[in-house]
Amino acid sequence: MPLLYILPLVTQALAPVGLLAWLWFAPGRSRALWLARLFTTAAYLVTIALAGLWLMVPWFLAILYFAILVFIAHRNARLIHAVLRWPQRRVDRVALALTGLTAVAFAGLAGSAICGRWPPAAQMIELEFPLHGRTYLVANGGSSDLVNAHVQTLTAPQFRDYRGQSYGVDIVKVNALGLRSNGVLPADPRRYEIFGEPIHAPCSGEVLRAEDGLPDMPPPQPDRGHLPGNFVFMECDGVHVLLGHMERGTVHVRAGEHIQAGAVVGQVGNSGNSNEPHLHIHAQRPANGAAFLSGDPLPVRLNGRFLVRNDRVQAP
Repeated sequence: MPLLYILPLVTQALAPVGLLAWLWFAPGRSRALWLARLFTTAAYLVTIALAGLWLMVPWFLAILYFAILVFIAHRNARLIHAVLRWPQRRVDRVALALTGLTAVAFAGLAGSAICGRWPPAAQMIELEFPLHGRTYLVANGGSSDLVNAHVQTLTAPQFRDYRGQSYGVDIVKVNALGLRSNGVLPADPRRYEIFGEPIHAPCSGEVLRAEDGLPDMPPPQPDRGHLPGNFVFMECDGVHVLLGHMERGTVHVRAGEHIQAGAVVGQVGNSGNSNEPHLHIHAQRPANGAAFLSGDPLPVRLNGRFLVRNDRVQAP
């Protein structure tokens, strides 16, 4: 199993349970140490709630963790009055210092994740949400690389040919249990909730390019030789928009066609540089060179929302 999928199991399942158990069973021999442990746990839970990839672990566990934290804090607050305000032993003072530093580090990460929810200082493009009739979860989105992996392409020279995707949004579908697949990491892309979902044009315009012949890869194996996979690349009022990772054989439009917003252009697949089925969408300015995805990136609002990792969309 790739590290991309092992990390969420550790950081979003094992680590929160461990921290909450630590707070329950070892509140500390002083009020200062208890407060430091409480703040550390709270800052960590905020960080993973905002920046964690809730794909293998249901997103609603983040809410459950906070509920348990409040319960533990209420329970321990009644007990902690019986202990000293400050640690007396050397080992407890060292523990307080290390816990405080850890709390500050997690608070910094949480702050970065919160800042990633603010749109960047660039022209905002209004688009229609391209999927209908289900509950969707944003896997990548936002203005910092802590909540949006695409932001890494903004300044890195090795990604210059794909810089247009820097404010891209990746979308998966979740079921009533908050899960995006039937199984932990099934190799059959058809076992993912979003696979085969109709994709609707997010704006009216002309199709500039389209690709339809690439295979759908077995998760988590990507096709790094064809990054967007099967795609539709269109121009809407001077802005270029990409819809990527479509299912092979489902792209309904060709270059030169004029399409209206809402028209079905294909279906969600797992082609190209994709670890599992999802829809990628981004907007960019027209590229100057041969690399058509190298135009300056533009942030988008989908149905009026600047979508960030772990946002949920109830599409009509």
